[in-house]
Amino acid sequence: MKIVRSAVAGTLESSDCIVTVFPAYEGTELEYSGANSVIFSKRTAALVDDILKEYKVTCARISICDQGAIEITLRARLKTALERAAGEEGEVR
Repeated sequence: MKIVRSAVAGTLESSDCIVTVFPAYEGTELEYSGANSVIFSKRTAALVDDILKEYKVTCARISICDQGAIEITLRARLKTALERAAGEEGEVR
């Protein structure tokens, strides 16, 4: 999957997160922030790596502002943002 534009998914409501995906020229980068970012940074980095591998994304910048989202919510927000950024929302992969 190639990231062709910036895209956002989620909200800043409690128990949610906002994920923003940006195109990148080389490699992947994760910026993770939130009230519990120190506690969950390793878990979130592993989750992001797994999803990027699943979607075969090699160049992207990911920003996550976590407001206490559980793993399934993080996963859904990231997948949605990736699909929007690639222009594939609503398409079957």
